[in-house]
Amino acid sequence: MLQELWGKRGAKVNLKVAKVLNNNVIIGTHPEHEEVVVIGKGIGFHRKSGDIIPLQTVEKMFILTNQEEQEQYKQLIPRVSEKLIETINDIILYITSESNVKLNEHIHIALTDHIAFALKRMEQGIVLHNPFLYETKEIYPVEYRLASYAINLIKERLGVDLGEEEVGFVALHIYSAMTNQNLSEVQQHSKLIADLVSIVEDKLDYQIPRHSLDYSRLVTHLRFAIERIKRGEEVAEVQKLDSLLSKEYPEMYSLSWTLTKVMEKRMKHAVYAAEVSYLALHLQRLSQKKEQESKK
Repeated sequence: MLQELWGKRGAKVNLKVAKVLNNNVIIGTHPEHEEVVVIGKGIGFHRKSGDIIPLQTVEKMFILTNQEEQEQYKQLIPRVSEKLIETINDIILYITSESNVKLNEHIHIALTDHIAFALKRMEQGIVLHNPFLYETKEIYPVEYRLASYAINLIKERLGVDLGEEEVGFVALHIYSAMTNQNLSEVQQHSKLIADLVSIVEDKLDYQIPRHSLDYSRLVTHLRFAIERIKRGEEVAEVQKLDSLLSKEYPEMYSLSWTLTKVMEKRMKHAVYAAEVSYLALHLQRLSQKKEQESKK
């Protein structure tokens, strides 16, 4: 929950300090939410138990009201530096202001823990490859831009460049917080798209250039197909088109069926037959592009 919490009848409320964890995090008692964890730049500086803080006097802060999130964050605090906490706080504030979306408060734990571990890996010289980097960049462009800001700010504040691989990982955390989706589900969808692209490339014996319009079109189509399947949204049946494609482009039509069956199995949702036709059109375009390039 971002910034001020208002009391009943519109009155602003005060917070009583229960414990100061560090300069940027305190445990407080709120008149409506009981115990809360408050994260804000300098909010614990020169504070002690029993102090009263009028919330309207603190410009930028977050309040964790979920008890489970509170406990996880308390356990995390001793393991990370105050500078990192302050930096993550500023990153989350930036994401909130730029997206104008209420983030799931779990991002405080997830993002802090993830970055702390990434910094530790960097110190140990361990490089973690991101197998879904290109897919993430195409599927979540807004989140990718916000993640780029986060990685750049970490480099500026902490003097460590985590690199583009981490931009992709952070983008998934941001998307998860913005949509209230479990991170594992978000990662599964990115992996599914990467696997579907791999199946297409194997079948066509063609490596799709990752910065090409063809790649962007295919990934975008797969993303929206997955979202439609997840929502149970039916695509309008086009029987004439379906019949034409199955006769004129049997190989791409068959490949399209293979891909939709993979989606159906992995997502555990039924896929409407019309998805096959629309996907087959994209595949036929790719097949033609490959033939054109082979003639050059």
